Amino acid sequence: MLAIVCPGQGSQTPGFLTPWLELPGARDHLTRLGDAAQLDLVEHGTTSDADAIKDTAVAQPLIVGAGLVSLRALLDQHSIDVVDVWAGHSVGEITAAAAAGVLPEERAMDFVRERGRGMAAASGLTPTGMSAVLGGDQDEVLATIERHGLTPANVNGGGQIVAAGTLEQLAALAADPPAKARIIPLQVAGAFHTSHMAPAVEGLAQLATTLTPADPQGKLLSNADGEVVTNGTDVLKRLVGQVSNPVRWDLCMQTMLDLGVTALIEVSPAGTLVGLAKRAMKGVPAVALKTPDDLDAARDLIREHAGTSNPTD
Repeated sequence: MLAIVCPGQGSQTPGFLTPWLELPGARDHLTRLGDAAQLDLVEHGTTSDADAIKDTAVAQPLIVGAGLVSLRALLDQHSIDVVDVWAGHSVGEITAAAAAGVLPEERAMDFVRERGRGMAAASGLTPTGMSAVLGGDQDEVLATIERHGLTPANVNGGGQIVAAGTLEQLAALAADPPAKARIIPLQVAGAFHTSHMAPAVEGLAQLATTLTPADPQGKLLSNADGEVVTNGTDVLKRLVGQVSNPVRWDLCMQTMLDLGVTALIEVSPAGTLVGLAKRAMKGVPAVALKTPDDLDAARDLIREHAGTSNPTD
């Protein structure tokens, strides 16, 4: 059983799309997605510097566009029926929803454009941020995060929880961390997936009323609780609410294991989710599509692990 997963914000690096745009049709594809997002995604994926692509309003459409471009390259000889399970981390859930057919690509880019702009604006209201808490006992980590008034914005599994809140609260956590845990400040603009993002929800909810979602093809997992969501309207509602609520990637990985996933491919900009899977989904082979050089290994997983009811040839 094959799962395709889609990364979230922070996975992008300067120039990461350059080799992908050498593939036939990829540049035109990304240009169309950028037009829908009202951004030059070709420039941002090839020549923009780290500061430019760290901007939330740029980073989120760039990540979704990159995922869709690399996915098309991966599945150029297959239909999406070879994919049994779809999941995405944070903004990557929009990539997964578009890939599963819930929204047409251009409408998904409209949605992520509004999401990125709204979250960037919300981040400017109060100085906030996020820090990764690595290691320690999970119950103690969660208790310490709560004691400092922070939110466990990402519970990622594999011994990684991301705390989010005001810069003062994060400084207090760094000064008084959980036992046997390391605190690593993240280079993000705000406290994503917390109540600090509530101002971004209203505009996104209004946009959602203009969209007509389809039911997903394959099993699409939700960041809210790791559950399989079969109704397109429910998927869209969850995507709106996700902005100000925690991401439970640990539960998504557990659901993949419960469903019997036997292989995992992470679309570009890849690496983070495969790293988490290696710790929390031990024994499940995984390929990170960092460059087109990784396509052959990923296609091998498709041939070997796609559901028997979904022919790959």
